[in-house]
Amino acid sequence: MARHLITSALPYINGIKHLGNMVGSMLPADVYSRYLRQRGHDVLYICATDEHGTPAELAAKERGLAVDEFCAQAHDAQKAVYDGFALAFDYFGRSSSAENRDITQHFARKLNENGFIEERAIRQVYSPADGRFLPDRYVEGTCPHCGYDKARGDQCENCTRVLDPTDLINPRSAISGSTDLEVRETKHLFLLQSKLQHEVEQWVARHEDDWPQLASSIARKWLNEGLHDRAITRDLDWGVPVPADTWPELAAEGKVFYVWFDAPIEYIGATKEWADQDPENRDWKSWWYDVDTEVRYTEFMAKDNVPFHTVMFPATELGVREPWKKVDYVKAFNWLTYYGGKFSTSQKRGVFTDQALDILPADYWRYFLIANAPESDDSSFTWEHFTATVNKDLADTLGNFVNRVLSFSRKRFGDEVPAGGEPGEAEAKLGEEIARLLAEYEAQMEALQFRKAAAALRALWSAGNSYLEEKAPWLEIKTDKDGAALTLRTAMNLIHLYAVVSEPFIPATAKTMREAFSLADDTATWATAAEAKSLSSVPVGTPFTVPPVLFAKLTDEDLENYKERFGGDEG
Repeated sequence: MARHLITSALPYINGIKHLGNMVGSMLPADVYSRYLRQRGHDVLYICATDEHGTPAELAAKERGLAVDEFCAQAHDAQKAVYDGFALAFDYFGRSSSAENRDITQHFARKLNENGFIEERAIRQVYSPADGRFLPDRYVEGTCPHCGYDKARGDQCENCTRVLDPTDLINPRSAISGSTDLEVRETKHLFLLQSKLQHEVEQWVARHEDDWPQLASSIARKWLNEGLHDRAITRDLDWGVPVPADTWPELAAEGKVFYVWFDAPIEYIGATKEWADQDPENRDWKSWWYDVDTEVRYTEFMAKDNVPFHTVMFPATELGVREPWKKVDYVKAFNWLTYYGGKFSTSQKRGVFTDQALDILPADYWRYFLIANAPESDDSSFTWEHFTATVNKDLADTLGNFVNRVLSFSRKRFGDEVPAGGEPGEAEAKLGEEIARLLAEYEAQMEALQFRKAAAALRALWSAGNSYLEEKAPWLEIKTDKDGAALTLRTAMNLIHLYAVVSEPFIPATAKTMREAFSLADDTATWATAAEAKSLSSVPVGTPFTVPPVLFAKLTDEDLENYKERFGGDEG
């Protein structure tokens, strides 16, 4: 048994996330966590809402709420969606926690002691009307490159060019709308990443061959371009405050740490939040401090987060000069697009996670998203593909198999697993095939190759259908009742095996399938190769019930309704 620490990129606090965000971080982390738990490993899956930064303040202002009240409400709303998707976090924290504040300030002090933080004077936009300096996102104006009139001071959403607030034409305050802006001098703390370049390069070199190419190539690109010293404080009202015992002047001015400094530290902070709920039985440092050989740490994130987790946060951890756990494996994902374009709330294009759960149960989405995860390239969500996948894989291959086996057996043999004859050549052949496919499934899960794992799981389901078609118990029963009973008993054991090994992908359905059989001590503990080969985990005489339809087929009318509501290829 190994110890596995798993984190997924922290979802930002300002709004419910779309399906691309779900498949790019939290869902695959959950699938992997569930798999490891079933295999008997000690797993800690940590996530949290990322609550600091300009967008949180702006979103709170739009809703007329204090920012702490807005964040509390938004955290609960996001957690409700993730519960709906059956994401089995061990803890889902908040980056605004006292624990994260304390650990972030500790990191900053240590970096300063070690010569990796420097106070510098910079010129920044100031709004007399608002009486404050305006961080980049607090300045809006016209993009000098494409003419978009709602560009932010950090980036133009329209043409994606990176900007500085002083680049904008006709700049205005995002708070008051005032155009009476000045450029004044102010002081901020800079993390001297340039001094850590060589150490980060050495650290990445030890890991990049094991990472997916997407993660290693992004890390290498940033290192080849050279690490730049980066401001780690902002003029905001909401954030982790700069500690007064180290920087009294900046603390008096109300400076807070930049969200990208404190957000990755929240992985540690959230683990301490988890431990603080039960301090007698939980030790957060046993997961994070001086544990390099004891804990395997895997991070899940979309490609835009990769530089921060493969270069910037490791630089922070290295500069602290303490034995904090660093990531072992970075599972990076490309984008999930919507008909090849961006998901957009404002343009009503694409499905957001709360809407998805309003339409269909979570398992429909969980399976489709993982089976089509954007691992090697961007992948496109289309309603046509979604409908076809649900109908073929979930409704026909798995759901129909379960229903027809249990319904037919109950009709012809009653409500208990029938006895029948002894396994023969067909059953031996099936057992070998199931054991082989299970080993393939396990290998792909261990390698974090989710599309290939889904294909192996689908092949396991298909093997049952092939066996059923070959034996045809509905015909067999006319001439060999014991043979038909054997076929159905074998198929029922397949259903139970499917229930166990499908749990990481479709946990609610897997539970329904397991509960169809009245077994005294039935858990989702992983099946061994011998158990898969023998197909005998459900004994003769075990009472069973026929569950409701596991997956409803989607109709052409459903397809058209979804496209009309959420936009389709013509959008």
